[in-house]
Amino acid sequence: MATTRTATTHWEGSLFEGAGQVTLESSGLGTYDVSWPSRAEEPNGRTSPEELIAAAHSSCFSMALSNGLAKAGTPPTALDTSAEVEFTPGTGITGIKLTVTGVVEGMSESDFVAAAQAAKEGCPVSQALAGTTITLEASLA
Repeated sequence: MATTRTATTHWEGSLFEGAGQVTLESSGLGTYDVSWPSRAEEPNGRTSPEELIAAAHSSCFSMALSNGLAKAGTPPTALDTSAEVEFTPGTGITGIKLTVTGVVEGMSESDFVAAAQAAKEGCPVSQALAGTTITLEASLA
C-alpha cells in the first residue's frame, strides 16, 4: 500500500530578502524557518532544503541497511549515519556524502562495507537523488 507524506512552505518576499516557513504536515512535528542566508551561508537557527534532504537520506539509508543486514542473518545492534548535502549557490546540490558506523556482531568489515553499498543503491531516497554524486564511507565501530 502506498503512503503519501506532506510538507508545505509559506514564503514571503524575494529569494534574497524574503523568508519562509516549512511545516511537516503529515507528522505534525513542527514548523521551521527557512531563508536564503540559512541555505547559502550560516543556518542561524533555520533549516534549508539541503538539511531536510540530509535528514531524509540518512534515515532512509539506515532503514535500508538495517533491513539488508537482518535479511542476511546479521541484524545490527546499532547504526549511526550522517548525510552531508553540499550546496553551491548558482549550481545547486553538488554532492552527498553518507557516513555510517555500525555495530554488527559476527560481521567482517568488508561484508559490512558491501552491505552498506547495497543499501546506498537500494535506498529509495538514494534512487530519487540519482542525478547527484553520492559517496559512502562505511566502517564497523
